[in-house]
Amino acid sequence: MGRAWADNLTKNAEVNLIAWVDVFPGAAAKAAEEKGFSLEYTGVDLTTAIREVNPDFVVDVSSPQGHHSVTTTALGLGIPVIGEKPMAESMAQALDMVRASEKAGKLYMVSQSRRYDPGIVAYRQVIRDRIGQLGILNADFYIGAHFGGFRDEMDSPLILDMAIHTFDEARYLSGKNAVAVYADEFNPTWSWYKGSSCATALFEMEDGIRFTYRGSWSAEGLDTSWDADWRAVGSEGSAKWEAGLDPFADIVRSTSGFRSEFNREVFPKVEVLPGIQGSLAEFLTALKTGTTPQAECHDNLHSLAMVFATIESAKRKERVTISEILAG
Repeated sequence: MGRAWADNLTKNAEVNLIAWVDVFPGAAAKAAEEKGFSLEYTGVDLTTAIREVNPDFVVDVSSPQGHHSVTTTALGLGIPVIGEKPMAESMAQALDMVRASEKAGKLYMVSQSRRYDPGIVAYRQVIRDRIGQLGILNADFYIGAHFGGFRDEMDSPLILDMAIHTFDEARYLSGKNAVAVYADEFNPTWSWYKGSSCATALFEMEDGIRFTYRGSWSAEGLDTSWDADWRAVGSEGSAKWEAGLDPFADIVRSTSGFRSEFNREVFPKVEVLPGIQGSLAEFLTALKTGTTPQAECHDNLHSLAMVFATIESAKRKERVTISEILAG
C-alpha cells in the first residue's frame, strides 16, 4: 500500500511527493529508486523528515500497529494526516489520536477508500431514493486471502484489518450509526491464520435498522468481491449490489396478490474518482476549503467502534453497545 499511495500521490497534479519514511533501513530509498522518484528525504525517522522538508501533510500508510505513533507524531508537529484504515489497534489509541487532532487544530482523516467506488455510490442512491424505508442491510464477505506477514499473526485479522471497510460501508449506505452488536468469531481447523479468520455479527443500527455481517478470510472458493455482496430491504422493494456490477432493485409495482409484483430496475454506476484517488481528492479539498471530509477522525470513530464492539461481543458472548466502546 505504500507503493500504491506513492503512485496515487505522484499522479495527482496538486501534490509533490517529497519524502518517504519506512521503519526498515533502506526500504524507502530502494522503493523511491525503483519508482524513479527524486525525494528530499528517505529514511526511518518521521520527526526528522518533517523537520527537514516541512510537508503540507503526511500519509500514514504504516501497518495498523504503527498508526498511533505515526499519526500523533505528525499531528504533534502541526501536520495534517490522511491515514490508512483501521485508525488504530485499540479504541484507547484511536481516542488519543482524535485528541491529538483537536489539540493541534489539524485535520486527521481516515482513507475509507471503499466509499469512492462508482458502484457503491450508485447503490447508496438506490437505497435512499428507490426502496422506501430501509429495514435490513446484509453483507457477505468470503475470500481465502493468503497474505502471509502480520495479518497471519493477528488475534482478529478479519474483523480488525478488513471488516472496518464493510462496517464503514454499512454506515455510508444506511446513513445511520450502529447502536449495539451481538457477534461470534471463530477459526476453522484448516485456517492458516493464528487468530479468528471468520465472524458473524448482527448490528442494531439507528432507527431500528438491522445490519448483518457474515465473513471469512479462510473461505476457499466462490469468492465474493472485496466490497462484499450486499442486499438492502426496504418498505418499497429490495436492492442488491456486487462490486464491479451495476446495482439493481425490485421495486414494488402492486401489492394486490399473495406476493407483490415488482419492476426490476438497473442503475448505472456513478462517475467518481475511485478508491484512494477519491479519498486523496476529498482530503485535499478539505485542506483548501476547511470543509469536513468523509471519514474525518471524529466520524470514523463510529466505524472503528463497530470493530471493537464486535471483538468484545465475541469474547463475552453477549450484546455490546457502541456507546460502551466509544466511552473507552
